[in-house]
Amino acid sequence: MVETSDIRVVRCGGSKVNLTPPIISSDSRFVLCTSGDLVKVYSTRTEEWLHSLQGHTNQVTGITLNPANHLQVYSCSVDGTVKLWDFIDGILIKVQLVEVHETVEIFLSSGLCVSACPECFQLVSVHLPKSAEQEVEAKEMSAVSSHISKNPSCTAFGRGGEYIAFARHLQLNVYFFRKQKTYSFSLKATDKKGAKNAFTCIACHPTDDCIATGHEDGKIRLWRNFIHKKEYTYSTQHWHHNAVNTLCFTPEGTHLLSGGIESVLVQWQYGAGNRKEFLPRLGGSILHISASSDGQLFCTSHSDNKITVIESSFKVCGVIQGLVKDAVLTDLMIDPRSKALVLNGKPGHLQFYSLLRDKHLYNLDIVQQEYIYEAGLDQFEVVKAAFDIKGSWLATVEERGKKSSDLEFFLKLWAFDERTQSFVLNTTITAAHTDRIISMCFSSSEETTMLVTAAEDSQFKAWCQGADADTQQDQNFWSCDFVGSYHKLNPTNCSFSADSSLLAVSFQEVITIWSPDTWEMLTTLCQPPGVIRDLCFGRLSCSKYLLGTTTKNLLCCWNLLTCELEWSTSVDVSKLQPDPFSENVAAFSYQSKHTDLFVFKPSEPRPLFTNKNVCSEKVHRAVFVPREEPLNSCDESTQWLNRSQLYFLTQNMDLLTFSTATEEDRMLSSSKQLVIDDSVAVTPFYLLLGKHRQQQQKLNTQSHPVSDKPQQTQGSVTIKELLHTPAHVLPAASVLCSMFVNSFLISNTGVQQDPLSWLT
Repeated sequence: MVETSDIRVVRCGGSKVNLTPPIISSDSRFVLCTSGDLVKVYSTRTEEWLHSLQGHTNQVTGITLNPANHLQVYSCSVDGTVKLWDFIDGILIKVQLVEVHETVEIFLSSGLCVSACPECFQLVSVHLPKSAEQEVEAKEMSAVSSHISKNPSCTAFGRGGEYIAFARHLQLNVYFFRKQKTYSFSLKATDKKGAKNAFTCIACHPTDDCIATGHEDGKIRLWRNFIHKKEYTYSTQHWHHNAVNTLCFTPEGTHLLSGGIESVLVQWQYGAGNRKEFLPRLGGSILHISASSDGQLFCTSHSDNKITVIESSFKVCGVIQGLVKDAVLTDLMIDPRSKALVLNGKPGHLQFYSLLRDKHLYNLDIVQQEYIYEAGLDQFEVVKAAFDIKGSWLATVEERGKKSSDLEFFLKLWAFDERTQSFVLNTTITAAHTDRIISMCFSSSEETTMLVTAAEDSQFKAWCQGADADTQQDQNFWSCDFVGSYHKLNPTNCSFSADSSLLAVSFQEVITIWSPDTWEMLTTLCQPPGVIRDLCFGRLSCSKYLLGTTTKNLLCCWNLLTCELEWSTSVDVSKLQPDPFSENVAAFSYQSKHTDLFVFKPSEPRPLFTNKNVCSEKVHRAVFVPREEPLNSCDESTQWLNRSQLYFLTQNMDLLTFSTATEEDRMLSSSKQLVIDDSVAVTPFYLLLGKHRQQQQKLNTQSHPVSDKPQQTQGSVTIKELLHTPAHVLPAASVLCSMFVNSFLISNTGVQQDPLSWLT
């Protein structure tokens, strides 16, 4: 048994980008958002991820632009630090150490640092000292309030930080920093019409003494004259039919933006009563709204882990889509064609997500019905999905109705269309089974494609592409080829062998082995006690083995040549995941409130690798992803990562993976090079310089022996500096242009100069 510290668990991307409100740069070119322990920088024009601000060791809980420098941003994290960044170049400038408990969440606004403790949710003002040192400890702290809401949307700063407004339940509080005085205003739980008056969000007008508050019943109240506690007034506006999630004033204060579960952005004209505009059908529920400092762009964060960039004319100009992980009912799958991660996306869809680029590719609408964002409605959801080995076919199961009496489900088969490069619905089967489908899988053979489904109606069915009854010619639709059962027991799982010559179907405590060619039941395996949960065949040299886990916390391995139990061990396996590209199998075991990982070969009961305490939650979703370039590790503990990489999803919807130290170094260097390349616009001038550099390198290679290392010319260094130097420190464009044009002129001697000699 091998355990090593060279392999560690890392967050691999796909983190939430909707946890905190995004911010827009002052020139409206960039959108910054938190994503796990990173701050990601996106382009508002291309929607592309540019680079990340990496340095925090825990969840980043807030970001805000530096009021003194619009090219810098503050970030704060659960790790107890506040960091200042140059977000254009991705450079860490300063680290502020805040002496708070490790579980404290911190968020920023208007240059002030406010911390909230989860136990009592205290509001504390922290002074960030000015110092020439990069790492500074912030010691000056003062308590503002001991009773605030755990929702950051219920806290807002007004008039450039003169006061802070915060609400909790039915009470609104306004704290003035100069006076060090708090005024409180209360509402009744319900009014005569039964409205719910609890506060849900707050926004302060940038210039007027006006506070906008959102409430559970969908109303918006505008509070005025709150400087005098007994003379305050408020007016009410109402459009939302459910709770108001977020409010935001435009920088000029001429409009108020609101959003909620309706997925509609509402723009209220300030001081004009109920005059408003709407931008509907934005996707998931609106959680946050942000506005650029010039008022030209708005950003909305949505419950489906999406950021929408909107112009001031109320036109959507960009969408930044993250990995949707709210309710994952399908397994984690890999599209054989695009190598994208596939799982549940927005309601009724499957999402295709590139793990390499950490980018959402597209959604595939499975249900093909309009989803209504309202709690309590019984709507169709995608619960099962599977790809064939070539990626030419996709099978999905959608259902609604939690009770068997109300159950309604469809089995759909989708064909890949080469023209559109997407999947197109081919066959819909409305009565595939009489009860819920609990497992399905495609055959592993590339010659013939077969789908097997197992359901709670005590049957499993094999589906093949059918033939026309009149012409007897193969058609591009699917029909049932075989129906199997075993003593009226409910099946629990099914799996094909690597060569598709065998099909294993588990019925409660019994495993049946079938021949797909003749549909003859070859044998049964029933030694271990407990109902079979997971079932999988070995791969490559271990293809003669069959693995299974039971509800009695047993992991068993059968030899199919002798039809005997090869070995078994007592372990509570929550997820058994075979690697289709090697003999290795990963088993996640949950015990003592944490999950352990065991990697082994079925032929050897001794694990190749173990990792204790991978995470604190159960793991029910995992997948091996093939590598583009295999690793060349010779270490026994890391060889199982050479051909593929293991990803898994925790109950908290964190997507994690295992990484080696050498792999992280390689990825870091490649990401730095990617940032440099993406920062340079592909212009004719850039292409000319690139061509010149390639020609120069070719000449250097020819003029030097193979054993000698080519020396880098001064010109190539100059070209690199020209392309990578910030524009504000370069000479004027008129100077560069005149020199560039003069270089093309023919001298008196009749010899044309090198067009780029002026750079050397």
